[in-house]
This record gives sequence, structure tokens and C-alpha cells, in this order.
Amino acid sequence: MLSLPRVVIAGTHSGVGKTTIATAIMAALAGKGHRVQPFKVGPDYIDPNYHGAATGRVSRNLDAWMMGEETVREMFARSAREAGLSVVEGVMGLYDGLGSTSYGSTAHIARLLQSPVLLVVDVRSMSRSAAALVLGYRQMEPELNLAGVILNRVGSRRHFNLIKEAIEDTCRVPVVGFVPREAGLTLPERHLGLLPAFEKSGLERHIAALAQTVQQGIDVEAVAGLAASAPAFTEVKNPLMPVQPSGSTVRLGVCYDRAFNFYYRDGLDLLAALGAEPVFVSPLADACLPQKLDGLYIGGGFPEMFLESLAQNEGFREDLRRAAASGLPVYAECGGLMYLTGAIADFTGREYPAAGVLPGCCRMEKKRAALGYVRGEVLHDSILASRGKLLHGHEFHYSTWQEAGQCMPAYRLTKTGGESGREDGLVRENILASYLHLHFAGCPEAAANLVEACRRYRRGA
Repeated sequence: MLSLPRVVIAGTHSGVGKTTIATAIMAALAGKGHRVQPFKVGPDYIDPNYHGAATGRVSRNLDAWMMGEETVREMFARSAREAGLSVVEGVMGLYDGLGSTSYGSTAHIARLLQSPVLLVVDVRSMSRSAAALVLGYRQMEPELNLAGVILNRVGSRRHFNLIKEAIEDTCRVPVVGFVPREAGLTLPERHLGLLPAFEKSGLERHIAALAQTVQQGIDVEAVAGLAASAPAFTEVKNPLMPVQPSGSTVRLGVCYDRAFNFYYRDGLDLLAALGAEPVFVSPLADACLPQKLDGLYIGGGFPEMFLESLAQNEGFREDLRRAAASGLPVYAECGGLMYLTGAIADFTGREYPAAGVLPGCCRMEKKRAALGYVRGEVLHDSILASRGKLLHGHEFHYSTWQEAGQCMPAYRLTKTGGESGREDGLVRENILASYLHLHFAGCPEAAANLVEACRRYRRGA
């Protein structure tokens, strides 16, 4: 059994302010000397970067759909045991999960972790009705430990006292603080959500200001006390992470810069534990690929925001084409797929040359092209998986790929209880590119296959 102080910060719905408040609380706790380990529920890539800036520690994703319940628990304990307390930011509304169920929701993760929950409630234009709202959230799943409430966008001290009394008298749930409406706590946004921390200038000052603001109305030491009230944590019996690699070490290039930074850190850690030494490279800044690579992983991100710079780096694009033609294993997700094509058209329709490894052009659309969890049925053997395998993943993109020529699709993607399925991506010899985002900790066999493909390339097989 492990002593792992922990608290989940949830919201009644998206847009309630939980990301800003959670990040500010993390920063405030860290500023008071707590060693805070941040986590994010769900597939989000951007919020964890803000968490990292607030705490100085890498934020980890906890996603039951992509990882499975036991892996969620293992990945949580693996990082939480190195910190003094853990703060888990939820996703969407507290009970919003897969379809009409609670599976994969913030509540689901909180139950898996046996964690106290702090509920953020937007009380604009509300008084006693806020108590009815909180009462419904408390009674929805009585086994959930709804340990406290934070009121956001409060009009005045009188407004706060009125709602606090109503909630505590009616719901028997403590209100641990509030954020005033005029505080204007915000984080900048763009088409895929919040602006990545990579691109926000003055980020440390901004987060410090957020932390100072929330401490005016929220007792962060009371939040730490709630975290300390969490019960002892039972360790996972059959851990996923190997103690040492079972084969030789390989050098896996990982494209990582402002354009490509959508990676799940526990997935990268698993690749490293399986024997893939990460070698970070920037398609924006580096003139060519690093020497002696055995494979390349191009994750998602925002290449559409850096098209001119990517196009101007002709040396890198040419070196990537040569390496792929020589048989270097290349795995690309979403933004990585876009970069591998012949061109990318921005939101105005203007085309910029891309790497030219794959045919066709990716075009940014005015409306979102895809969002949500999907199952990926593997249609052709690839560097990740053999035909017929099912992989759980997530997609979120505004671009569409108008491919040229005959391509072997990588997957048939289906949503739970929805569409009949649609083809996605491409498989060609040593290359796998798709819009599908995977968490390698949720598909360890695919991670092992990628590392083994790198070993084969190194051996010249």
C-alpha cells in the first residue's frame, strides 16, 4: 500500500474554468513548497503543458479508453510516488464519458484512484440554485467522494456567502473557496483548444498571476488537506513497464518543437523502457535528421501554424525523403501525417510544400473534420501491428487528406455505437501514417513492434 495524497479537480461542464483554476492551484501549491505531480484526464495534449509550466514536473494523461483501467492506475502511481501530492485535472463535465456512460469520465478516473473530488461550479446568475446543482452531482454516483466545491465567477463576497451557506446546508459538502467574476482568469485559445504553452510568451508570469489571484479566494492548503485525506493506494500487481529492455538499444528520432509536440509522455517512457533511446529533432530548426537513426516518430501538433517555416527548411525535408526511401521506419500521427504529404493548404487555401514522402495534399477545413474516441481495425500489416488487430485511439483534426494514387489504408476507424467505419491513413513498407492518435501505454504490443522494426532496420534486415 502506498501513501499518495491526491485530489481530482472536476467541472460541472466544459468551459466552467477548471483548466485555469486547476493550473492556478497547482502553481499556488508549488509556490508554497509542495512537490506537485500534475495529471490530466483524457486525451488532451495541451493542458498538460500548462500543468508542467505551473509545477516544473511533466504532466501525465490518464485515459481509461486508450490505456485500460489497470494501466491508468499503474501510470498514476509510477509518477505520483515521486511527489508530495498529485492534482488531477478532469475532462468535460464530471460524469461525461464514452457515449451516454460514465466510462472514461473524470468520475471514472476518480473512482479508479479512490480520490477526493473538488467540483468547480460556474455560479453566474445563480444563488440557491447552485445547491440544487451540486446536490445532483453528489447524488448521481453516491460512491464518489465529492469532497469540496469551488465557486467560479462569483459576483461579490455576499454572493459567495449566500451560495456557500446554501450548498453546505443542503448538500453537506464544504465550499473551499471562490474566484470572483472580475478576476477574468483566462488561458488563450485557438482551433484545437487552448494555445499551446510553447507559444505563449510570458507564460511563467501569467501563471504566477493566476496563482496569486486564486489564493485571494481559495484556501490552497485546504486543497492539500483534502489530497492528504485520500486512502492508501494499492499497487498494481502486474506492471506494464519492463525493468530493462529485452533487446538491443535503438535510436528513435522524435520530432519535437512548436509544430510537433503532441506526445503522451508515458508512451515515450514505454518506448524507452523497451529499448528506444529518444533523439529529439526539430523539422523547424534542424538542417537534417540526426546521424545513425533507426526510426522516426512524428507526432501531432500544429504544423498548419508554421507552414512557411517548415517549407523553407528544404534541407530537412530532403533528408527525410532520402531516409524514408532507404527504409527508415517512420511512424506519423495526425500533424505528422500532414507533414509527410506533398503539400499542406492553410485555412485560406494557400499551399505550402511539405516533406513529399507521401502523395497528395492536406487541406485545412473551416469546420472540424473529426473528434472523438475510435477503434482502429488494422487493415494491412505495418511497423506497429498485424492485420486484424484492434487499437483504441483518439482523433481530433481540422484537415483532410486528398491523397493521390493508390494507397493501402492503415485502419478502418469506427466509433462506439455509431458509424459503420471509414478508412484512414496509409501503410507503405516501412511507413505508417494516420490521423489516429495512440497512447503506447495502452497498446504495448504496438510499441514493442515499433522498437523491433527499428532493430531490423539497424541490422539491415
